[in-house]
Amino acid sequence: MANKPSIPKGTRDFLPKQSLKRQFIFDTAKSVFQLYGYKPIETPAMENLDTLTGKYGEEGDKLIYKILNNGDFLSKANEGDLGAKNSIKVATQISDRALRYDLTVPFARFVVQNQNELNFPFKRYQIQPVWRADRPQRGRYREFYQCDVDVIGSDSLLNEAELLCIVSDVFDKLGLSDINIRLNNRKILSGIANATGLGEYFSEMTVAIDKLDKIGADGVREEMIKRGLPPAGVKKALDHISRRANADNLLRMLSSSLTGEQEGQKGIDEMRKTLKALPPNVRKKVEIDLTLARGLNYYTGAIIEVGHEKFPSSICGGGRYDDLTGIFGLKNMSGVGVSFGADRIYDLMEELDLFPTSLKAASDVLFINFGETESLECMQLAGKLRADGYSAEVYPDAAKMQKQMKYADACGYRFVILLGSEELSVGKANVKDMTSGDQSSVELRDLNIFVFDKLNPDD
Repeated sequence: MANKPSIPKGTRDFLPKQSLKRQFIFDTAKSVFQLYGYKPIETPAMENLDTLTGKYGEEGDKLIYKILNNGDFLSKANEGDLGAKNSIKVATQISDRALRYDLTVPFARFVVQNQNELNFPFKRYQIQPVWRADRPQRGRYREFYQCDVDVIGSDSLLNEAELLCIVSDVFDKLGLSDINIRLNNRKILSGIANATGLGEYFSEMTVAIDKLDKIGADGVREEMIKRGLPPAGVKKALDHISRRANADNLLRMLSSSLTGEQEGQKGIDEMRKTLKALPPNVRKKVEIDLTLARGLNYYTGAIIEVGHEKFPSSICGGGRYDDLTGIFGLKNMSGVGVSFGADRIYDLMEELDLFPTSLKAASDVLFINFGETESLECMQLAGKLRADGYSAEVYPDAAKMQKQMKYADACGYRFVILLGSEELSVGKANVKDMTSGDQSSVELRDLNIFVFDKLNPDD
């Protein structure tokens, strides 16, 4: 007997009703992006391995899905490395390509390759899947969609403020206006590292801090010490980032404690200017959180993370990257962006029952099939409905009425049209409203008007 089919852990199938809900998220985000002047792009699902590695930090590089080379992929593998079971070295010898880990690094590569075709500052949005070899759990998948929005080629802090407005607008339109937006700056973290004697361990410090919500303060302290960071400096750094106050007071305290740390002072100034540029309705959603680190190596300035009290993980995040394109040969091209985690947003909206009830997987109208002659007339009428913008289908087989009606009910059609030989002879159809249960006799020539009136009762 054949094995029952399955899909890889950390991936999901989506039925039509679920896909429509996901499409609602994509369309909502896209509509806001376009209001702010962002343009769509697409990049390949796979990138060259050397494009991706080294950009996400030690932890991120471990999660990149590598693609085996074509043909005899072991032919280029070093026998010594194979014998020693050095999987890290062997992986780079048998894999030249990988599935993209995120959309930001491929975007930087895209900008460098297409720089002569772009106008800077260049504002783009991109909605595509990414892959990570993560441990599947709630809110963490191995295949998931990101909705990214970035502007590159401008140092202006107005871009950070604009992105925070976009974040607020998207979630407002999705019914998630009660989000919390956390804001920090990598320059502030750099200043804290220098002031506490951890300057040379900055990368290790931020990677550990990024795990604070998973392993707690004690776990972060242990990890930093295990990585070789001096305990006294670790204690001072954690004391710094644990501070809580309103934005003005917190930045004032930081400025005082980081006296002489130019990088930290620059980060504080950037934070103040960003907050000042925000309209009041967005500003009230933003809080400064010094524990926010986002362990990706390419962030250099503002870092943003969005959460919701009903969800354990962030649902959106991003930040400023000053020279990501420099890795690919194009220097001094600063960018900033945020990424909406569509799958996490979907799960949260399902849990809170926030999707519009108007979303439907079926057409507006289903014509019952009574036979060849009647179905041909139904095809003509369905075409006229489609010409006026209504979705319409003809059941393909002249099956029993009970079967066709059961299908209509299960699929959620709004109207079922019964046009048998008797109705056809008098130029009328019986139309059943599947919502109310009412049935009406309608002239065939008035069918489109009837459907319009029912679907648009207020017009």
